[in-house]
Amino acid sequence: MAKPTTRFVCQSCGAVTPKWAGRCETCGEWNTIVAEEITLRPGPAGKAPAGKRVALVGLAGTAAPPPRAATRIAELDRVLGGGLVPSSVVLVGGDPGIGKSTLLLQAAAALARAGRRVLYVSGEESVEQVRLRARRLGLADAPVELASAINLRDIAATLEQAGDAALVVIDSIQTMWLDSIDSAPGTVGQVRACSFELIRLAKAGTFSLVLVGHVTKDGALAGPRVLEHMVDAVLYFEGDRGHQFRILRAVKNRFGATDEIGVFEMTDEGLAEVANPSALFLAERRGNIAGSAVFAGLEGTRPVLLEIQALLAPNPAGSPRRSVIGWDSGRLSMLLAVLETRAGVRLNQTDVYLNVAGGLRIGEPAADMAVAAAIASAAFGQPTSPGTVYFGEIGLSGEIRQVAQAEARLKEAAKLGFDAAALPRRLAHGNRKLAAPDGLRLEEIGHIADLVARFAPESAKSD
Repeated sequence: MAKPTTRFVCQSCGAVTPKWAGRCETCGEWNTIVAEEITLRPGPAGKAPAGKRVALVGLAGTAAPPPRAATRIAELDRVLGGGLVPSSVVLVGGDPGIGKSTLLLQAAAALARAGRRVLYVSGEESVEQVRLRARRLGLADAPVELASAINLRDIAATLEQAGDAALVVIDSIQTMWLDSIDSAPGTVGQVRACSFELIRLAKAGTFSLVLVGHVTKDGALAGPRVLEHMVDAVLYFEGDRGHQFRILRAVKNRFGATDEIGVFEMTDEGLAEVANPSALFLAERRGNIAGSAVFAGLEGTRPVLLEIQALLAPNPAGSPRRSVIGWDSGRLSMLLAVLETRAGVRLNQTDVYLNVAGGLRIGEPAADMAVAAAIASAAFGQPTSPGTVYFGEIGLSGEIRQVAQAEARLKEAAKLGFDAAALPRRLAHGNRKLAAPDGLRLEEIGHIADLVARFAPESAKSD
């Protein structure tokens, strides 16, 4: 006979606790812990049933690369690694109103127009609402098959009969409901069970499955963390709803590179691809303003040039403020300490505001030199050279360290008309010479004091 047992699960983060509590110790949310019953089914005489032997194979062998279905949206295909893989599962998350449904509807329409069968199941909107968005985007003529449903058994029965489907979009997984789970849609138990059933159907069939997921106030995907481990790719759609740029970032991809990005621009006709994001991010830059420096960054395999902006304001009260958008605040504090200790830039009575123009968030340490150049430029009122890009990591002793894929960064800078690049000094041993593009001058800098000296007036240098 089946033996029921009870466990307590947080409906916000999925943490399991041995007993009920008013507050989850993992995520800090209140009144989210709910009791869930688990049924253990023993075998004969109370013993677990014996399993079958699993076939074991060696590492040697070859397999053809998985075939892909291109969505005809180059930026999306780039992030996916070349297109959608049959039987793969992709999880797309992002803030409300950021454009997740718009992007997936455009991809579904493009794939349907190419002759593939596409199913779009919405649990948040009615069919007429989806049709209204399609008319606004000019996609009403695309042969996409729509449905508005939340009952997972009905959806599963439909997918089992759609053997020739190439793409199935579920918008969103938090609205799906399975009647065998005694909880409301969106809870951890429902999300886990519905995702498992949909993923099972995708793996048993040949269609690509795309799940839309909600995010929490911290920006992480809502629901159990195990959901991200179950899928093949996790994409985040980032950006400010008041800004026209949107960034599609891959944080997990079993069939492609991680940290790859695709750049889109929100227009009246939907999301438009940005083939050259560097030119777009620098379109409104003014090169004669102190506190601005161009960073030659790298997102995945794509080099991107961005403008780093710094603003310093006097604060004699003794409690300076540090505000940063688009970069790590902890790394800014470290860099300010290095500037003050190793280069003599006094910032203990100065408010520091740092911004990455364009809405992109930088995560690589190669931005250290560009940030330091922008702060030094603002501190001494001396603009950076409008034709120079900066990249390099700064250590606690003030040394400037080399970073990966310098040649790709230099090629992007030369393509956009820059004539100089400030980069880390190459070591005398073991480093092959960089192949600098024609017309690009390399300015090697070994220490942060040498970088600051470019902006300090002669009187400050003599002191």
